[in-house]
Amino acid sequence: MESPVQTRAFVSILLAAGLVLAPGCGGQGRYTREGSSLAKEKMNVMKSATEWEMSRQAFLAGDLEKALRKIDTSLEVNPSVAKSHVLKGRILLEMGEIGLAQRSFETAMAIQPDNVDAHYYNGLAFERLTKFEEALAQYRAAAALDTYNDQFVIAAAETLIDLERCPEAATELRQSPAFDHSAGIRQTLGHVAQLQGNIDEAVAHFEAARLLAPDDMDILEDLTRAQYLHGDCPDAAYGLEILLKHVDYAGRRDLLRMQAECMLKLDRTADARQVYLKLTQDAAGAGDADAWIGLGNVSFVVNDMNTLRRSAARVVAIAPDRKEGYVLWTLLHRAGKNPESALRSIDDAIVRDARDPTLQTMRALVLLDLGRPDAARVALDAALKLDPANAPAHAVLARIDRTVAEVPTP
Repeated sequence: MESPVQTRAFVSILLAAGLVLAPGCGGQGRYTREGSSLAKEKMNVMKSATEWEMSRQAFLAGDLEKALRKIDTSLEVNPSVAKSHVLKGRILLEMGEIGLAQRSFETAMAIQPDNVDAHYYNGLAFERLTKFEEALAQYRAAAALDTYNDQFVIAAAETLIDLERCPEAATELRQSPAFDHSAGIRQTLGHVAQLQGNIDEAVAHFEAARLLAPDDMDILEDLTRAQYLHGDCPDAAYGLEILLKHVDYAGRRDLLRMQAECMLKLDRTADARQVYLKLTQDAAGAGDADAWIGLGNVSFVVNDMNTLRRSAARVVAIAPDRKEGYVLWTLLHRAGKNPESALRSIDDAIVRDARDPTLQTMRALVLLDLGRPDAARVALDAALKLDPANAPAHAVLARIDRTVAEVPTP
C-alpha cells in the first residue's frame, strides 16, 4: 500500500506532465471557446449582410448618405467581401467621388479578380473621367467574364462609338454570343448604322430589335425615327400613333411635329393642321419656332393667309436669324400679288442661308413675277451651281426657255 507521501508525489508528477486535468475544465473550456468564436463569426457575417442590405435599399431609394454609412458599417465588420466594396464604389460614384469610387472597385477586384460588377462600374468611372480607352478595357473584361450579358458588350460598343470607331463597334456587337437573342445589341447596331448614314440598315436592325422586345417603347421610337428619315411615312405615322398614346410619350412635342410632317407627306393636310395648331396654342408653343414654321407651311397649302401671316411674323420674332420666317413672308407676298415685297423677303432669307439652292429658285420665280427673266436666269444659275441636279431649278429654267421660244420673232 502506497503511503500518502508517495501518492502526493505521483500526482505531482502527473500534474507537471499535464496528464491530470481538473474535472469539467480543460477540454470542455477549449471547445467552449471555439464554439463562442464560431458563433461570433456567424453573428458578424449576419450583421455585415444586414448592413449591406440596408445600404443597398438606401442606395436604391436615393439616400446616398445613409447608404454610405451602412456600407461602411458592413465593411468594418467584414472587410473581405468584394460585393460590399463594389456597392460602396457605386455609392461614391453617384456622389461624384470618382477617385474614391475607383479605389473601392480596385479593392473589390483585388479580393475577387473575376468580379464582373467591379470591372463594369470601374469602366463607368473611367467613362465619366472621359478616359475612354481605360473604360473600354474594363467593359471588355466584364464582357469576357459574362459573355451572355449584353449590357457589357453594349457598353464596350458605345465607348467605341465615342472613340469614333464605329466599324469596330459593329464587329464587336455581331461577334457577341448574346447577338441572336439581344434586342439591345440589335438596337445599338441600329444606332451605329445611323451614325454611318446607312438608314436602310438602321431600319432593319431596329425592326429586328422590336421583334425581340415588342413592348420596348424606346426601340419603337428609334424604329419610327429611322422610318421617318428613310421616307417611310406610313410606317412612321403608325409608330407615332402608338407612341403618342403611351403615357410616357403623350404630348412629346418632337414626336407631334414629326407626326404632323408625316401627315403632310401623306396628304392628310387637315390632320396636320390640327396638330400644328395644338403645338402652337399652349405656353411652350409661343416660343416653338419649328411648330410655327410647320403651321405656316400647312396654312399656305390650305390657303389660310391669315394664319400664314401670323406664323411668318411669329417665326421672325422668335428666330430672326433663321431663313424660314422670311420664306413664309415670301409665300404670303406672292400669294397677295406683291412681288416687290416678296423679293425683299426672299433676299432676307438668302442673306441668312446663301447655300440653299431652293432659295435661289424661289428668287427666280419672284423675278419672273416682276417680268425680269434675265435676272431669273442668274438666280437659277446660282441655284444650279450649288446643286447641279436640283430638279426645281431645272424645271423653272425649262419654263423660261419655253416662254422665250413661244415669243414670235419680229
